[in-house]
Amino acid sequence: MRIVLTEFVTLDGVSQGPGSPTEDTTDGFSRGGWLVPFIDEVFVRRTAEWLTLADGLLLGRRTYDAFARDWPQITDPDDPFTERMNALPKYVVSSTLAEGSWNPTTVVSGLEGVAELKKLPGNELQIHGSARLGNALLKAGLVDLVRLAVAPTVIGAGRRLFEHPGDTAGLRLAKHEATPSGLLLLEYEAVGAARMAEYEGVTAFV
Repeated sequence: MRIVLTEFVTLDGVSQGPGSPTEDTTDGFSRGGWLVPFIDEVFVRRTAEWLTLADGLLLGRRTYDAFARDWPQITDPDDPFTERMNALPKYVVSSTLAEGSWNPTTVVSGLEGVAELKKLPGNELQIHGSARLGNALLKAGLVDLVRLAVAPTVIGAGRRLFEHPGDTAGLRLAKHEATPSGLLLLEYEAVGAARMAEYEGVTAFV
């Protein structure tokens, strides 16, 4: 399976608490809910399509606990995400969790365990939230695709998606789309280390 890092971020790279002011108040964060004003029909349709590509969810412990608490409580039959989120296999990368309560759940140990998951048949193993896990896997060369929904807003505080980048990571833009509300939907293929060069004047590019 391909590992796909799927994240909602602001223009200044914040990924914390996109859906509600009370979603994630870690470290006193009080500016959650920044994605909600920009949710539109195109965004909902496209993110629902993304989820249909998943054969499993790959989560860190903190995101898993929040999802396990919230998703089973959603009972709206018209919600395009709930049934699939609850039914998909969940893989939690944790050294402290013995077993999960949001079935079906498998606890995975470290990067070696994730590398073994990549060998399983299937389409996508999707990381949702879990920015620290996503960063660690990107650094280790285990992420195949980065899929972002970028909100046209600057929050100025909160946990940023790539605040623990470690080594460089090169990405190639594969798809892009703007929704009517101004969200940018971007897909980047991981291509190893970031490329570097020295600027030698504009004539070198024409």
